[in-house]
Amino acid sequence: IRAGVIRPEIVVPDPSLDPAQMGAADQAEQNLVVGARIRLIREPYFGLLATVEQLPPEPVTIATGAQTRVLGARLDNGDLVQAPRANVEIVVS
Repeated sequence: IRAGVIRPEIVVPDPSLDPAQMGAADQAEQNLVVGARIRLIREPYFGLLATVEQLPPEPVTIATGAQTRVLGARLDNGDLVQAPRANVEIVVS
């Protein structure tokens, strides 16, 4: 920001990179499988660790009214919760 103005930004892919390396979001989605360890990154479960138990393929209407893909996760305390897939991080060990 300069003088209170947000300047436009242009993002140009590096042609020397392998296209298979691009699309990290797609790769993350593929790694989200039943049994994967995750951390929830939005309230009301912010920071809690869980294990993915369900990955329903169809979108679900959440509390905000938006339709999004969700997952069912078992928290470490044993509770089963549902959260949007965008609100989790995969824990790599």
